[in-house]
Amino acid sequence: MDLFSNAILGLSVALTFDNLLYCFLGVLIGTFLGVIPGVGVLAAISMLFPITFHMEPTAALIMLAGIWYGTTYGGSTASVLLNVPGSPTNAITCLDGYPMTKQGRGGVALLMTTVASLVGGSVGILLLMMFSPIIASYAISFSAPEYFSLMLLGLVAASSVSNGSFVKGLLMVVLGITVGMVGTDIYTGTPRFVFGLLDLGDGISLIALAMGVFGIAEVVASVGKVNAKDVDKKTLSFGAMKPTKDDMKRSWGAMFRGSTIGSFFGTLPGTGPSLAAFVSYAIEKRCSKTPERFGNGAIEGIMAPETANSAADQTSFIPTLSLGIPGSPTMALMLGALMIHGIAPGPQLMTEQPDLFWGLIMSFWIGNILLVILNVPLIGVWVRVLTIPYHFLFPAVLMFIAIGTYSVNYSVVDILFVAGFGIIGYVLRCFQYPMAPLILGFVLGPLIEQHFRRSMLLSDGHFSTFIDRPISLTILLITAVIALLGFWSSIKEHRKAASTA
Repeated sequence: MDLFSNAILGLSVALTFDNLLYCFLGVLIGTFLGVIPGVGVLAAISMLFPITFHMEPTAALIMLAGIWYGTTYGGSTASVLLNVPGSPTNAITCLDGYPMTKQGRGGVALLMTTVASLVGGSVGILLLMMFSPIIASYAISFSAPEYFSLMLLGLVAASSVSNGSFVKGLLMVVLGITVGMVGTDIYTGTPRFVFGLLDLGDGISLIALAMGVFGIAEVVASVGKVNAKDVDKKTLSFGAMKPTKDDMKRSWGAMFRGSTIGSFFGTLPGTGPSLAAFVSYAIEKRCSKTPERFGNGAIEGIMAPETANSAADQTSFIPTLSLGIPGSPTMALMLGALMIHGIAPGPQLMTEQPDLFWGLIMSFWIGNILLVILNVPLIGVWVRVLTIPYHFLFPAVLMFIAIGTYSVNYSVVDILFVAGFGIIGYVLRCFQYPMAPLILGFVLGPLIEQHFRRSMLLSDGHFSTFIDRPISLTILLITAVIALLGFWSSIKEHRKAASTA
């Protein structure tokens, strides 16, 4: 089938009433939770992940994806109005978005971030439609050694670009793999790391881990650290949102560069929209003839990163859907949703589940249009949400986390795991250990073990199978280079910290 036929197939799936409803709910909930500082996309998806157990796979993924890119839209609102990023992805937007609000141009900033998100998302979706089938057609020839090497690359890349040192990121990957190995060995039926507890026979729930380290830990870390500020509502009227000709002139180039950078970083395992936004801002400032304007309300300072993070949101689905390799912890949750519904992600997904694949992609167009329609009229509502006292808001979040976890297996043990992982996650955050590699290690750990053992069976136990195959060897060499650069960067940071101490 050609691209046009695939698009028609996808629209026929995405435009059904149920899928439209879940797309709308996803982007609405995502925007709402994105506006609230401290919640973030991972906590949002983790809280609502259990609901997808009782849904059709296509509808479940459409809703989760809507939450994913909806939080990016919503996160910019808090960044512009309060100088508090709704999510790490929107942190860089504070630098120029909030100064525009203080200048009485908050409405312009909010409208232009919506335009930037639409442009970036559209570019990302087009690339997803064009390149995912090409990547999948090559990936069909991959065998167990290639998949092992690819997943190893994803884990090392996640360690190297995560917040904090490379060594800490790598330790979190190993911890995630270890937690993922709890349960019954699928090859021998032998219990591993269960310590005699029958409840651990099926392993630890992804829901419990994600809700604990992102939901509970985020809530605890955010309590008392976010204060609402007064917002001049006159600057948010429809008349005050109209950009000037100079704003539009400066925005086109920034959106082009931002969408290009975001699309590139979105396809790389372990990077994602946060890194894309920061790099885009840095390059935009470097390219500007008046860099002194940045940090003082430069329109390019919000257009470039907002376009970049939206483009990265969409293109991050390319390695996830085409190769079965999640490029970020959020994509790892998407991968988990597929696996829970008994669907194997990877190159066969397009041929075996074309309705799901193309229905999901075409729902992105619908979701991004819905976000534009929702965001501008609801700006006044989001402003009111930001004034809710946090001592009322966070208990409700904790309640939904507990209800959502219990509804999956109706197990009190899962709630205890959530509480335990929440404590562990908060303590690790205090010592600046990144949480994202933990989730990637947990999801990819069992898969990388399966492909490793399968490779050993196919090669009669010879490790040379990983270097005898050209594609596998190339991927392993890239992985080694990334690891060496990560270790070298950690050594430099350690020396710099020692010299300044």
